[in-house]
Amino acid sequence: MPNKRILAAGRPNPPHWIFRLLCMMLLLPFFVWGVFALWWGSWPQWVCLSLLGVYVLIHVGAIVFSPKRFLIVFCFLAFLIPLISFLLMQPSHDRNWQPDVAQMPYADISGSTIVVHNIRNCDYITETDYVPRYETRTYDISKLKSVDIMLTDWGLKYIAHTMISFGFDGDQYLCFSIETRKEVGETYSAVKGFFRQYELIYIAGDEKDLVRLRTNFRVGEDVYLYRLRVASMDNARKFFMEYINRINQLYQHPEWYNALTENCMTGAFRLARKHAAPGRGKWHWSIILNGFADRHAYENKTIDTSLPFEELKKTSKINSKALSLDHTADFSYEIRRGLPGMQFKYMKGE
Repeated sequence: MPNKRILAAGRPNPPHWIFRLLCMMLLLPFFVWGVFALWWGSWPQWVCLSLLGVYVLIHVGAIVFSPKRFLIVFCFLAFLIPLISFLLMQPSHDRNWQPDVAQMPYADISGSTIVVHNIRNCDYITETDYVPRYETRTYDISKLKSVDIMLTDWGLKYIAHTMISFGFDGDQYLCFSIETRKEVGETYSAVKGFFRQYELIYIAGDEKDLVRLRTNFRVGEDVYLYRLRVASMDNARKFFMEYINRINQLYQHPEWYNALTENCMTGAFRLARKHAAPGRGKWHWSIILNGFADRHAYENKTIDTSLPFEELKKTSKINSKALSLDHTADFSYEIRRGLPGMQFKYMKGE
């Protein structure tokens, strides 16, 4: 019977290039992430480019020249360069901000009285030509009467922008939009949103700003408005206060925006789930693919269900209403008039 050791010794080892190719394919996602993290880093440009050059040289050198038994170790050590750089990046309030995000909202709380500062209410001529305007307004939380969700579809179908609007007696509304805080000359990129390229802002705004911007001035955006069936007014008030506490937190301590973990939908859901009715505060795939959030809310009976969903969605599109109203003083009341579910009565919860 042939000796197994002799057979093993006579069997040729796989060529080194196959092993290195497999390692390169395995490590490619980490390498690409490291390149993007350094290329779009918030450090001074010369620092980012210097670190990127060192990272690429070490990583490529390890793949091509290092002994096989040390290849993974060298690549891991190289990966520490972008990883540590990424983790050490610090968000800031001190940048050359675009006028529409130049002021961070914050609030003073005195019993049931909430005074919100830096509420955005820009006067638009076009999407990019506007007069920036910020106001201070006072709200009585005991007079909160409704919570609405708005989903803005800009043609992607699977992804939408989410806004939450709180209604008070006298048709007074305060709308919140979680967005990137962009610097002058900066544009939004979904890819860059994963790499600490933008700071986070919770815009507190008038609906004549946040809604009309999307219905009347931006091209190709459809806005859908739904009344949320919050379990009770007590829950609704707590939900509102979550937003107030969050804007105060961000006013004091800047944070990074993240396209996956801290965006318009995940941020809103994280605040809402604390006071959701039993069974409604669970994570669902539509929180990520939030273009389907209204369908999930319909199935959960969190929005009106008196109509088939497709008919409800068609009726809840408010673009044509907003275009006809434009600067109308009772803009918020009129865009809601006749929409399904707007007469929903909340339980007092007291």
